[in-house]
Amino acid sequence: MKQFHGLDRLCRAHGGWLKPADLAGLLLADLNVCECRIYGCMGEDPEILLATLYLLPDTLNYDSFDQRLDFIVAGPILRNDCVPLTYRLQGRDFGISGRCSMIARVCGVDLYLQSSYTGVIGEVARQKFSIAIKPLLQQLKSS
Repeated sequence: MKQFHGLDRLCRAHGGWLKPADLAGLLLADLNVCECRIYGCMGEDPEILLATLYLLPDTLNYDSFDQRLDFIVAGPILRNDCVPLTYRLQGRDFGISGRCSMIARVCGVDLYLQSSYTGVIGEVARQKFSIAIKPLLQQLKSS
């Protein structure tokens, strides 16, 4: 269920063929102001905001050998009246959405929330993200 959003919009201004380092540079600039929202569901309300996690300074890095972006987001847990089910990571243009869980080995989950997501209101949750560049380049080629 993991989906990438805004990749075409992010790369629109770049002329020519994108190399991994080119796409990484665009993503570094775009995700410099990213946030990750964790949502739960209750009754008829499918998106109850449980936490908003913001990029931690100096954690956004590109590993040119592995062709991967790594970064950490963190923020307080706002509600605990339902379990986390979905997430949306959003930069200026580029975003990722999918299913999440606090419990390991749940079928169909894209993101396992780290142990810092305790479900206790006010506690700070931290989440590490890694974004592989090659699959994004493949997606651009096929679109």
